[in-house]
Amino acid sequence: MTTVLLRGGTVLTMDDQHTVVQDGDVLVDGDRIAAVGQSGQRLDVPEGAQVVDAAGGIVMPGMIDTHRHMWQTAMRAYGADWTLTQYFVWYYLEHGKIFRPEDIHAGNLTSAWESLEAGVTTTVDWSHGLQSVDHAEAAADALKAVPGRFVLAYGNIQAGPWEWSADPSVRAFLERLRDDGQLGLQLAFDVTGDPAFPERAAFEVARELGLGVTTHAGVWGATNDNGIKLMHENGFMTPQNIYVHAATLTTDSYQRIAATGGSISVSTESEQSAGQGYPPTWQVRRHNIPVSLSMDTSVWWSGDLFSAMRTTLGADRAREHLEAHMKGETVTHSHLRAEHVVDWATRGGARALGRDDLGSLEPGKKADVILIKNDASPVSFPLINPYGQVAFQAQRGDVHTVIVDGRVVKQDHQLVGCDLPAVRREVEATVDHLRSALGEDAWRSGMNPELPEGEVFDNPYQYTAYKSDSTREARGTIFGES
Repeated sequence: MTTVLLRGGTVLTMDDQHTVVQDGDVLVDGDRIAAVGQSGQRLDVPEGAQVVDAAGGIVMPGMIDTHRHMWQTAMRAYGADWTLTQYFVWYYLEHGKIFRPEDIHAGNLTSAWESLEAGVTTTVDWSHGLQSVDHAEAAADALKAVPGRFVLAYGNIQAGPWEWSADPSVRAFLERLRDDGQLGLQLAFDVTGDPAFPERAAFEVARELGLGVTTHAGVWGATNDNGIKLMHENGFMTPQNIYVHAATLTTDSYQRIAATGGSISVSTESEQSAGQGYPPTWQVRRHNIPVSLSMDTSVWWSGDLFSAMRTTLGADRAREHLEAHMKGETVTHSHLRAEHVVDWATRGGARALGRDDLGSLEPGKKADVILIKNDASPVSFPLINPYGQVAFQAQRGDVHTVIVDGRVVKQDHQLVGCDLPAVRREVEATVDHLRSALGEDAWRSGMNPELPEGEVFDNPYQYTAYKSDSTREARGTIFGES
């Protein structure tokens, strides 16, 4: 059994009392938090314990990402300029079909280590690229090979959920994984709003197996209030459900989610850029619906929940100001605070997954702990407002130590036990396969979608109407003018 003492840090316990301990200690014994020392009152060092100097740093619970398409990570940044439409075309209709089981493995393996490196100790793999049980086995094997905490959310975008959930081989895999004990398990599928409600069959499988359902809800042009209404009227909205994005729903849908105890996973970077709808926390807060944070996919964005926290604060506050300005009013006090998003990144994820043993640093809870400390960075001091430091100042490179289930998996800014060259080789093999299968022209055009023409207004306030050739050329490059 491992014993670790984190000594002398600012401890964000994330408990019900909002306890922040200055110059505090956290003792990890085995897979549990054994004690949290009070300010300046040193805990005894057990014999054989590893002592981590946390002075000048922040000790907090490991972060939890409730929605990440980990299988797509080998395509990191490929879709940086995509809209949601281009994503759907690429993955759902065209090239997502050519992913082999080994490509799923490569994406999951890379993403799993990436999570730990960034202080995300629990990640939900929204794995909707599982075209066969072989793909599912590869996804699970990759997650089991990494010493983090993961939930495999089983899905398949190449078939209806009523089809793949009825497959005996899929059912056998789900039953085996459910009893495995190492990975969490969910079903991942969307509800289109078809009045026939064909998704009923998949919900029934989830109910029979005792699994939660995670679903993309309130996505512009894809899923809407009709899907929520069908789920509710047919009795399939439960506290286990996670509604991802929920950005274009009406008050009626939010009320149904609130009444049935579900939670919403907000992917602010995704919603801002891809077009699912305006990040919904400004509405969700009014209904007191539990919120967790997620990164969606590294095809566009980072796998970094620090980014999720700061973009969520920015989007919520921007909307609050906009709503006030439209009424001729001024916001003098922001409703969403830094502490709130830190809570959503930790306890919010624990609540969504039904894990009361995660999300806070309290004796008896699971030892998923991170230390944010970077003595080489001028941004690490002064440490005045720890919630503000985490939400607005910290980044993945500041994650000094990561402990999952009592095991140190990152130490002194370095991952422990990660064969990064081997991971790189897997990813490079997947990129080579995809690039070869698509062909160079399709590969390049997929990564560089056509730029639409932009309108540039004439400006009457200029010294001369003269425009040089270089000015015309520059404008054409930037705005798509001919």
